Amino acid sequence: MNEREGGPDAAGAPEGRARPEDLAPVGQARSGEPSPVGEARPGDPATVGQACSREPSPVGEAPPGDPATVRHARPGDLARVVELIAEHAAYEKAAPPAPGLADRLARLLFAPAEPRLRCLVAVLPDGTLAGYATCAPELSTWDGTEYLHMDCLYLTESARGHGLGPLLLAAVRTEARALGLAEIQWQTPAWNESAIRFYDRLGAPSKEKRRYTLRVGDQTGGQGLAGPAPRT
Repeated sequence: MNEREGGPDAAGAPEGRARPEDLAPVGQARSGEPSPVGEARPGDPATVGQACSREPSPVGEAPPGDPATVRHARPGDLARVVELIAEHAAYEKAAPPAPGLADRLARLLFAPAEPRLRCLVAVLPDGTLAGYATCAPELSTWDGTEYLHMDCLYLTESARGHGLGPLLLAAVRTEARALGLAEIQWQTPAWNESAIRFYDRLGAPSKEKRRYTLRVGDQTGGQGLAGPAPRT
């Protein structure tokens, strides 16, 4: 998904993390920038609600002219979030999510005292969830610090063009600040040129790398995986 937006090594996290309920509103989207596929063009401003992923609160009312809001996902959102994930996977020509994804996400988002995963959703004025972004802290060995890994960012086709893509990304930045993390990293498929142009306009540098996936316990998926035990 967005090749599942990830990223190479990077930087900085002071000790101590803010919980999602400590987050402040992100503010308004800028106007006048074109959007990539799967992202919205800035144009109509929108606000980010202060809802906590563990303590649901109503979607904040946007000022007149704002098309939608962004807030943390709630347990009741998960069925729709899974639908959006399936759309995202189809857009990137990936396999659909395995059954039971809503239950697995619930454990990551709501079960722990300090959630491992954070999920932000874009909500249209009629209450429809039209997009989502997910992120989680990760570690850079080279820097010896943590950064925020944005795994996914996706909007339905009909929701694009209303400033929601930049607004979701702004909300992810707010998550990073609240967690005390100095950097966000993600990845996008090499063929997604519109997304690349959007991210380039942000001033975010990129690196060319291949992403590999290896199933643990797969005895036939590669050669030389079951070599001699390491010496001690």
